[in-house]
Formats: sequence, C-alpha cells, structure tokens
Amino acid sequence: MFALSAAAGIQTSFTPLIAHAAQANSTRLSNNSNTNGMHLILLGTAGGPTPKKNRAAPSQVIMIDGEAFVIDCGNGVAQQFVKAGLKLSSLRHIFITHHHSDHNADYGNLILLAWAADLNHRVDTYGPKPLVRMTKLFLQMNAYDIHTRIQDEGRASLANMIYPHQIDTDGVVYNNGRTKVSCARVVHPPVNPSFAYRFDHQGKSIVISGDTTYSKNLVKLAQEADILVHEVMHVQALDKLLASEVQATRLKDHLFASHSNFEQVGRVATEAKVKKLVLSHFVPGGDTSISDQDWIEGVRPYFAGEIIIARDLMDLQP
Repeated sequence: MFALSAAAGIQTSFTPLIAHAAQANSTRLSNNSNTNGMHLILLGTAGGPTPKKNRAAPSQVIMIDGEAFVIDCGNGVAQQFVKAGLKLSSLRHIFITHHHSDHNADYGNLILLAWAADLNHRVDTYGPKPLVRMTKLFLQMNAYDIHTRIQDEGRASLANMIYPHQIDTDGVVYNNGRTKVSCARVVHPPVNPSFAYRFDHQGKSIVISGDTTYSKNLVKLAQEADILVHEVMHVQALDKLLASEVQATRLKDHLFASHSNFEQVGRVATEAKVKKLVLSHFVPGGDTSISDQDWIEGVRPYFAGEIIIARDLMDLQP
C-alpha cells in the first residue's frame, strides 16, 4: 500500500486509507472572499499546549487561489478557520511541522469537521512519522460518528478523502506547477524530525519556522523570503514566570535548547535576508504584560527589516 513517491523523503499512500477508493475530485476551489493570489492568515499565535485567554493554539493557513494550505493544527483550529471568514470546504492540504500536541491536537478534528461542513474532495496531509498511523487511529476512534453520518446524511467516505504523506528528509514535498512547498529539518530536541516549510507561488514566498532554536537549515530555506513566520521566546519573562516552578531548571533547559530567543530569531531573519519577519508562537504566550513594542525591541538589535507582531486572525500578503 505504501511506497516512496517521486519527491525524495516522502512516504506516501497511492490509495486512500480504505482500499478501492474512488478518484478524488481535482477541481480547484474558489469559494473564499479572497480567491486570487497568495495570502497568509494567522489562526493561532500562542506557544505551548496550555489554552490561553488572549491567543489561540498554533496554526496558520496560506490561501492560494481559494485553496487552503493549513500549517499545524493546534486546539480550536477549525473554529479559528471559520472566524477568519474561510469555508472549511476550502481545505486541501495540511502540513504538520512536528508532533507536539500544541501543533497536532486538532489534526484529525479539522478534517472531520470540514467533512461535516460538506467537504467532498481529497485532502493531502504531510508531516513526520507517525502521521499515517495517527490518521488511521483517528478514523477508528471516530468510526461510529463517521458511519452514522454516512448512513443518515448520505456523506461520502471520509477515509477515502484523506491521503497522508510521511516526510523524513529535506526537499520538495508538493509541486503542482503553480505552487511549490519545500521543507527543511530544524532543531527542536527531543522531537526529531521537526520541519519548517516554505511556500512559493508566482514569485512570492512564505516560510513557517515551526518550533526551533537557531537553525542553519532554516536560514537556507528562508533565503530572500517575502515573509518569515518565526517562533520567539522572551527569556526574561520566562525567568519570571518559572521562578516558582518546582521543575524550573529542567523546563528552562528544555526551552532554551529547543526554542529561539530574540538574538536567534533576528540572526535567522538577517542571514536569510527576508523582507518581513512575523513574530508568532510566543513563549510565554499568555503574558499580557509583554507589549508588542517589547517583542519588537527584543529582536530589533539583530534584524533591521520590518517586524510584525502576530495577532490571531491577522491577514498578511507577501
């Protein structure tokens, strides 16, 4: 059932998860308010798995000619998708950077809820192992609901619509002649592999860092990108937040080894010569005492270009 695809490092299924699937509808969608060109919507901008009052869990969607390319699926992504004014039926592709719960918790839910909202075409998903197993187990867990809706509502088989592709190395993971998606391993121990993604469309480019500390691979991937969305960590605020934690030293060691401080973010953006740097996946993500200016001033000594502080549902064009 599984074999290597033409793109290096992609473990893919040439048939959907249930055998004898019908060929998926290949017609492009054009049902969003902004159907032309390429734009980025930041669905969730907090870092970490704990729900925050002021920011949703990590996720972003790149809309390209009316088709949705979702990167990461933190908790509540489907609701954020709808709040952004998008139709769930526009979902075409999902890219998971790595398997931490703040990035994949609603991977299956997004597809299931889109299907309940009349999704009727193929959805290709990409990410590290065990993406295929996760997909199968999610369908098994929700088999009763899915079966009931197929019988009572006349819906097509959900399993026949999902095509998971497992990534294990850098390179091009998707290319339809108009849009190319490339990935590169980044540094997020102990999670390995963890990927960043680059989206190129008609001369414009958007890069999503995923979770990482300083990464030369990311610098290479993001060369001269129009937009780089990069995670960021406020070390001083973290020190203050963790002062009373029993496991403070252990947690800080993990965060500093696997996330990016101001200098590291600025170095990547400067060395990659990006046009716009969008700070997102804020750590700590729920601290309202940190102003936008605080984040900007932290990175400014290391990057002279445009810095944008991400907000949930912010819409940006490259």
